[in-house]
Amino acid sequence: MMCFSDFPIPAHIPNYRHNALIMDYFRMYADHSQLKQHIAPLSPSSPSTGLSRCKFHGCNSHICVFPCYRINTFKGKFFHSRDYKNPEEWRGKRAVVIGIGNSGGDIAVELSRMAKQVYLSTRKGSWILNRVGYKGVPFDMMFNNRGLMSFLGCLPPGFLNKLGEKQLNKRFDHKLYGLQPAHSVFSQHSLVNDDFPNRILSGTVSVKPNVQEFRGSSVVFEDGTAENDIDLVVFATVYTFSFPFLSSHVIPVSKNKVSLYKYVYPPGLEQPTLAVIGLIQPLGAIMPISEMQARWATRVFKGLCKLPPMSAMMKDIKAKEEAMGQRYVAAQRHTIQVDYIPYMDELAKQVGVRPSILKLLLTDPRLALNVIFGPCTPYQFRLHGPGQWEGARQAILTQWDRVNEPLRTRCTPEPQSQRSSHSLIFSVSVAALLSALYYNRASLHTLIADPSSLLDRIRAFIPLPLTTQ
Repeated sequence: MMCFSDFPIPAHIPNYRHNALIMDYFRMYADHSQLKQHIAPLSPSSPSTGLSRCKFHGCNSHICVFPCYRINTFKGKFFHSRDYKNPEEWRGKRAVVIGIGNSGGDIAVELSRMAKQVYLSTRKGSWILNRVGYKGVPFDMMFNNRGLMSFLGCLPPGFLNKLGEKQLNKRFDHKLYGLQPAHSVFSQHSLVNDDFPNRILSGTVSVKPNVQEFRGSSVVFEDGTAENDIDLVVFATVYTFSFPFLSSHVIPVSKNKVSLYKYVYPPGLEQPTLAVIGLIQPLGAIMPISEMQARWATRVFKGLCKLPPMSAMMKDIKAKEEAMGQRYVAAQRHTIQVDYIPYMDELAKQVGVRPSILKLLLTDPRLALNVIFGPCTPYQFRLHGPGQWEGARQAILTQWDRVNEPLRTRCTPEPQSQRSSHSLIFSVSVAALLSALYYNRASLHTLIADPSSLLDRIRAFIPLPLTTQ
């Protein structure tokens, strides 16, 4: 789901891979596409055109911030989650993680395997999703599905939220675990972590309310409780957006809100020579979305695609802001949310690579069914149009092989049909015998007096395995 659209991840690599393997894949892609010679950090100097004049190193649009605590009074060590590297140095220590986003959840789980105790502080709580989906299939391979999304889109939001929350609470009771938020499941970016409930159940992670203050080596929470002898505090808190290498009026930012046409283009430029790539938080993989944004940007730069008038762009920006405000809880983290399939289709339409479902049904039904009811993998956006890739069809038809390949590390025997047939005969025989006993109640008294007679009668129908001691 996170591969580049014309370069499938090799089949032997695990579905949920370590970051070192992801880095290896990026290098493989760069080598395959001969990209390294073209990579150079640039910064535009002209606010009206965005044309590059000089190089800036180390620029970044994501800046981490600490909440308004008097953290300087804390005697232990503290840092933001972006500076977290590994849990080894915190073996046997006591730690507090503030924030229940995916970074906070992952760090709390990993620290809990080394630290003496981990406390996770959350203001609102969160719904917890699994990476491992139905029958062990990766969750996003099943969820990001055109057919499923179309069906769910026809259902009322309230019904969908209740259904989703019911399913999540079947795995574990979020209220019992101190995690249930006041908002509904689809009103916030949920935490995705399979291990988190188990760490709570084992006591290595303890869920706490919001932090009120720090006192020396103690952390005081809003419910009045305090944890003493804390060695580490990790702030897994919100990021703010900033463009320090641009004039402030080129891309103005207010309360973590930025006005970009389809989250890519500043609407006020005289010429469309500046595009922002990857400033989104998708319900899905960000890599294919960033690639699609880049495919659109290059065509605009070349003059092959035209942007609409500024008024039309502002109308689109406002509509997206209103839709997001109606759906999500008001928070700084919910200003750049996008749904994977609708947003990919929206960008693909601009590029001219959105798959035509009707055409596929008429010309290639097998492929069409895989596109509709299979995972919406990035290969779908290479089937036709600019940048068409001849291997896209085969990549779609073999995508499940690449999911299964890294799991085939042991040959498992096929179940013996004889066992299943014996089981069926045994079940039918017992049912028939009990029915006969019901209608001949006189035999029932004999059975109660001598239960072993039941086995003797069953053996007349099927040989039972001998018990050995």
